Amino acid sequence: MVAVSAIAQTSTTVTTRDAAAGTAVTETSTTTATGTFATYTPGSDYFTFESRGTTGAPVKYYYDKNTTDLDPEGRTVTWSSVRPNEPATVYYVREGDRMIVRKVVLTKAPTVIEKQTTTTTTTNEKEHH
Repeated sequence: MVAVSAIAQTSTTVTTRDAAAGTAVTETSTTTATGTFATYTPGSDYFTFESRGTTGAPVKYYYDKNTTDLDPEGRTVTWSSVRPNEPATVYYVREGDRMIVRKVVLTKAPTVIEKQTTTTTTTNEKEHH
């Protein structure tokens, strides 16, 4: 196993030898990036993410229905929990020039905003004599 590290990014590539064929087989490499969401638009298939320790523009990461979004305790949360500047760790694989996200782990538990509605009813009664 070979591990390659960079600031705020870790990549692991596993290469094994097929004994029968005598060839090297490289498995998919999973990479992590730690930082904050720059943008997220509900209903889109990507978000942009700023990795900690880098100075370039935010990177575009693609996700699909198989991407898991988790809170710090490992519970599945909805994408509506994602906000700009929300800290997280993104686990992804590179497919061509795209980063395909397999899992997102939020660094802090999502804030739940409960909407409270109060209804006041006023009744005017006329007295009849």
